[in-house]
Amino acid sequence: MRDSTLKNILIDYERKRDNAEKDLEQRKEDVYKQIPQVREIEDKINKVGLEMMRLVLKNPSNKEELCLQSKNKISELQKQKQDLLNSYKVPKWYLDIQYECSTCKDRGFLPNGKKCNCLKQAMINETYKMSNLSRILEKQNQSTYDDSIFSDVVDPQTGVSPRQNMQSILLKCEDFIRNFEKDNDTNLLFYGDPGSGKTFMSSYIAKEILDKGYVVIYQTAFKMFEIIEQYKFTNSDKHLSGSDYENLFDCDLLIIDDLGTELTNSFTISELFIILNTRLLSGKKTIISTNLKPKQLGENYTERIFSRIFDKFQMIKFIGEDLRWQNRISNIKK
Repeated sequence: MRDSTLKNILIDYERKRDNAEKDLEQRKEDVYKQIPQVREIEDKINKVGLEMMRLVLKNPSNKEELCLQSKNKISELQKQKQDLLNSYKVPKWYLDIQYECSTCKDRGFLPNGKKCNCLKQAMINETYKMSNLSRILEKQNQSTYDDSIFSDVVDPQTGVSPRQNMQSILLKCEDFIRNFEKDNDTNLLFYGDPGSGKTFMSSYIAKEILDKGYVVIYQTAFKMFEIIEQYKFTNSDKHLSGSDYENLFDCDLLIIDDLGTELTNSFTISELFIILNTRLLSGKKTIISTNLKPKQLGENYTERIFSRIFDKFQMIKFIGEDLRWQNRISNIKK
């Protein structure tokens, strides 16, 4: 990610904080107009604090006793204020600042200097915008799911129709979404012919997990290996490319789409194993979609990788004809 992009994101965070403070001041003014006594009580609380500081400076030996007296006075005034607000049915949060992210208070960074999850996701979202993935997630999500587009003709090999198959897959995916936060070693591998719904279901899950507040990276295998190569072999800014590379390991959910479309060699095989193995060991969840059959995965990516996938991933087969091709035919006929 470019420095200018990160700068714009941080400027947006500053804007969020300013808006949160302005909104709070506006809510306070609304309350003061309707309940003037609230302002009077708050003024008394401020005066108690100032008076306590003055007395402590004069009598430092009585600091503990003076602080306790002030604390009791402030507690009583706060109770009066809350009782007053309750009598007017003012929500408890109304006079508190409301940040979009309460964890970092819309700063993007935690007190220890590390990036907050919301900043990580904001950076990923910018990447999505540049790759049009945000548009895909808008079109392929829970609200756009329609299993009527899948054939109800029973497949002789599996004994179920593509529609029944998709309904079964949806239940498994909803279970994955529902139990995502659990440490249950659940990972998914979608396999089947092109256009059978794998990418749609990956997008479906990505949107739901994003909405839960987790960090999600959705990349094609080709793009993922491009990120790795850029980090390890080019002279680009290591800080920026390093962030993209580390996200592959650190994100809560990594979705690798179209595994098998990239150029397979010893480098990609080794890097794929490192990513999958590291994520499995750290309990991070992964979804892989591929047009390859399980046997082909073993042939292309060595037995070591395939055995890891087979052992730790739930294999889900998609059946049916290429829906994307059928949609093109329908649009042409129209």
